Amino acid sequence: MHATPQGRPLAGGRVRFLGTFPSADRLPTLDLPEIAFAGRSNVGKSSAINRLLNSKRVARVSGTPGRTQAINLFEVERRVVFADLPGYGFAKVPPEMRAQWKTLVEGYFAGREALRLVVVLVDARHDVQASDAELIWGLRQARLPLLVLATKVDKVKKSKRFAQLAALRKELRLEADGLIGFSSFDGTGLVEAWAALNAAASA
Repeated sequence: MHATPQGRPLAGGRVRFLGTFPSADRLPTLDLPEIAFAGRSNVGKSSAINRLLNSKRVARVSGTPGRTQAINLFEVERRVVFADLPGYGFAKVPPEMRAQWKTLVEGYFAGREALRLVVVLVDARHDVQASDAELIWGLRQARLPLLVLATKVDKVKKSKRFAQLAALRKELRLEADGLIGFSSFDGTGLVEAWAALNAAASA
């Protein structure tokens, strides 16, 4: 489970959808390491997962951000499970739906013994949002390992990328390898992301 020198992951067709689970207590107990993906509803999480898996259709890209309120599980190469967590922070989502997200995700983090890494996706074009900072703070309090993917980095001018990513790292108090600039469009950061995912799954 790794990327080729050209940045194409070797998952190919070896991805199996395990199901959609609307509550944490309905999640199956699995004997594989698990990596979770979390991010705001408009950050491009599904597109990032699809790019990582060299697919256009593994993770559903919704036209209505914030509507998916369930956890989707995918088995990758019989080696690791990807958990696609519902998006958060979309302003038009009713308060009761935001509360449902909080209950679902907190239950997931508390109950997954096989969880090896939480990948938090933030938008590389903007400063850290309060909802992102709150999630990362919670993960640190729970002592869960995390990696930040700064998505849509292709939309940041190349002359400004280094400074923008450095500012995000500083604001989130991350080491150099704790945040990776990532683009679902052109594959920037794909090899680096897979290196981190492989390391976590093998730990």
